[in-house]
Amino acid sequence: MSRLLKENYQKLEAYIPGEQPKDGEYIKLNTNESPFPPSPRVLDALKREDIENLRLYSDPTMSALREKLAQLYDVKSENIYLSNGSDDILNFVFMGFSQNGAVFPDITYGFYSVFSELHGVDYKEIPLTEDFRVNYKDYINKDKLIVIANPNAPTGDCLGVWEIEEIVMNNPDNLVVIDEAYIDFGGESCYPLTKKYDNLLVVRTFSKSRCMAGARLGYAIGPKGIIEDLEKLKYSTNPYNINRLTATLGEATVESEDYYLKTSEEIIRVREYTAKKLIESGFEVLPSKANFLFARSNKISGEKLYQELKARHILVRHFTNPKIEMFNRITIGTQEQMDILLGAIEEILNGGTK
Repeated sequence: MSRLLKENYQKLEAYIPGEQPKDGEYIKLNTNESPFPPSPRVLDALKREDIENLRLYSDPTMSALREKLAQLYDVKSENIYLSNGSDDILNFVFMGFSQNGAVFPDITYGFYSVFSELHGVDYKEIPLTEDFRVNYKDYINKDKLIVIANPNAPTGDCLGVWEIEEIVMNNPDNLVVIDEAYIDFGGESCYPLTKKYDNLLVVRTFSKSRCMAGARLGYAIGPKGIIEDLEKLKYSTNPYNINRLTATLGEATVESEDYYLKTSEEIIRVREYTAKKLIESGFEVLPSKANFLFARSNKISGEKLYQELKARHILVRHFTNPKIEMFNRITIGTQEQMDILLGAIEEILNGGTK
């Protein structure tokens, strides 16, 4: 760190992404990426002309992609906001809507606390229940910005739409943000409520169920006024926030909805299979509506299991928070990948070391 950095940033604890190893081939079950490629339509979407046109700026309005998403979700184009990954939207949320402070779960997506610190937001982390669930009653009448990942990460817990509506109804003068990065793996989206309430923003991403983590494309569905606020922040920072190639691939992705419904169904099937096998091996596995499982064993620490799997070139995600340090978050891969994982876990529990 240099001596020139602003004092208020010097103690900032940055978000730590999952490992992206460069020292060999790994089965990557640590960053909740899809094990499937984008749809055939996406793979065939780019033409030579698209590459040549990189000399030109992208359309800052993203009108074509916005319209396709609006049609998919039966909303108006004015209700769609597009960004360079959903993290950009969350950044703007904490930048622009946190004047009264913010609340979110104590065990959740790590960027919420980072953005709070970055923007000097007075925030409170609300503990999960003893069984690692978000209790909607804890978010009633908070009079602050409310941000909830639903399904929650890293636990996989999912609130019902009626519970979210209770939160929105009982915080009428503050924005409620529901981060639905994992909603397509078994949860029910609350985006229809954005037609009813002017204080709800639903944040989505192409990174998980849409198999496009490397493209960096996110979007939000919300009331016209909130979308206009986000646009104002975008045009005050980076109006060309999405590149031309990503926009083209995004349009082809929206046109491939049937493909992504099928791959999501397969991930759900493999998730349930893996959970069953882990439970049979003595693990506690939290119920999940995401593309990952959160599991722990009384036979081995979370850190030890993580290290032993890594030695076998299998990556899972381990967290050092004392409340969850016995757990590991396991991304759902292909059936073959999960069988390799399960075999490695059985070997480790039987005393095998690397």
